[in-house]
Amino acid sequence: MRVCVIGTGYVGLVTGACLAHIGHSVICVDNNEEKVKLMKSGQSPIFEPGLSEIMQSAIQSGNIEFTTDISAGVSHGEILFIAVGTPPLPTGESDTRYVEAVARGIGANLDGGYKVIVNKSTVPIGSGDWVRMLVMDGIAEQKTLVTAGGAASQEKLPEYASEFDVVSNPEFLREGSAVYDTFNPDRIVLGGNSPRAIDMMKELYAPIVERNFASDKSLPQVPVLATDLSSAEMIKYAANAFLATKISFINEVANICDRVGADITQVAKGIGLDSRIGSKFLQAGIGWGGSCFPKDVSALVHTADDYGYEAQLLKAAVSVNERQRLIALEKLQQALKILKGKTVGLLGLTFKPDTDDLRDAPALNLIEQLNRLGAKVKAYDPIISQTGMRHGLSGVLVETDAERLADGCDALVLVTEWEQFSNLDYAKMAKLMSHAVMIDGRNFLDPETMVRAGFQYIGVGR
Repeated sequence: MRVCVIGTGYVGLVTGACLAHIGHSVICVDNNEEKVKLMKSGQSPIFEPGLSEIMQSAIQSGNIEFTTDISAGVSHGEILFIAVGTPPLPTGESDTRYVEAVARGIGANLDGGYKVIVNKSTVPIGSGDWVRMLVMDGIAEQKTLVTAGGAASQEKLPEYASEFDVVSNPEFLREGSAVYDTFNPDRIVLGGNSPRAIDMMKELYAPIVERNFASDKSLPQVPVLATDLSSAEMIKYAANAFLATKISFINEVANICDRVGADITQVAKGIGLDSRIGSKFLQAGIGWGGSCFPKDVSALVHTADDYGYEAQLLKAAVSVNERQRLIALEKLQQALKILKGKTVGLLGLTFKPDTDDLRDAPALNLIEQLNRLGAKVKAYDPIISQTGMRHGLSGVLVETDAERLADGCDALVLVTEWEQFSNLDYAKMAKLMSHAVMIDGRNFLDPETMVRAGFQYIGVGR
């Protein structure tokens, strides 16, 4: 099938590259010329395991192209994905200006034939009808512009298509495993009112539904849930809000464990064995961050407020998470007392492993607070240190390896559970430090191993 993906962030680029990999003809559109040039060369502008290889394979097969020309993308695609960002506003609302611009742009460039316009961006509930209205506005504006050109121009007036349907197709990708998640989804959600549009989307996803590209092809077909637009949009928000709340819950329990002498890792294992609860997202630590959970929970709270309902549980989940980010700071103060004049090293900067994403990362809060208290802050991150990315990283010295990080530190804080951190030479690092204190903000390290290496080990809820 012919596909156009507008927006090449995490969701758009992964979606476009993976659809091209399974055999569809894809054009990815982005308004950033330098980014498009980079992608044309087969390089990914983001760090995502397996993405560059998928891109290069699709380019070689001729199944994917990159352009800044939205008209070329709209003309090519029978299915048009809107995959631009919807960052949070200070009020907690989603900033939908980019979705609006793309929807109008699609309308202005429709030139005949039936199209399925797919909301892949996470948009406020009710946006399906809003996008339809904007596309129609784009069509009307373009007709007006052409008609204003006079009789000569009207003779060349194309048959403007208003035959299209809008579908909501929320994404459930995890940064760091987005390619895997695309080929191995738990479910595919399709929201819309048109059987024709839903059938085209099912055809698009058929190779994935049938697990032709799955890591385990013996599994049953991927469930496809067809629902109305608003329910599909709500499913996305509800899923992320539930997972964020589950993390806040286990962090709340961890803080109680700290006070009563229980071990949260054992508690989480015990309750996770209950099939009604499950073990996923029960890892206590210093809280959640990234581009999805904070934005989506805040947006859902704001939507509830708009309709006269106070989402008290979701507000509590946000409040617990905000407080949890300061747990590492409290533990540093308990171990070192006064932080002014001390040197603290952070192991990891990104909000989770296997990504270069610093959006709403707990490390940024720690850096800000440690600077405020007069501490010197150093950090080592396998990706950030390697790429030299420094945007948004003020008040921290980024080291090139873990041993340079440890040198002269009074304490280390494990912020991001990169797998590489399980194999560091901690005995050597302990000897390089002024005080060998390890705050394990993710309960990632083995306490006995760290004590043998010479550290005073402090976990969360342990």
